[in-house]
Amino acid sequence: MRGVLGGLVAGSSRMTIVDLEAGLEHLSRGTARHVETLFVVGEPYFKSLETASRSFSLAKDLGIANVRMIANKVRSARDEATVREFAGRHNLPIAAVVPYDDAVVAADERGTALIEYQPAAPSVAAIRRLADELLT
Repeated sequence: MRGVLGGLVAGSSRMTIVDLEAGLEHLSRGTARHVETLFVVGEPYFKSLETASRSFSLAKDLGIANVRMIANKVRSARDEATVREFAGRHNLPIAAVVPYDDAVVAADERGTALIEYQPAAPSVAAIRRLADELLT
């Protein structure tokens, strides 16, 4: 992975999106060293938020200038407030809030992509807004 990311042409107008396995291994091994923007996904649970904070710190140590958080599986206003409060305390900018969505589970059970199973799902809408922001 490090070779693939390192081989991409810096300054190119091309965008490459890589979904890395959860955890800190990719950052601690320097796999993401050539990344321009990194999204750290955190869920509204203490362990997940602490991991997001460590990921953010490692990414900054690697020199990744644009590191933002995606709050995932947010079930309530309280969940969102918890994530925002944690992010604020740790200077983690939030790029998007993706709601918990039963359609994700249903699509996974059927072995199909969520966007094909239910393109109007709330989580799809949140991800579309983020994608639109990235592309403008």
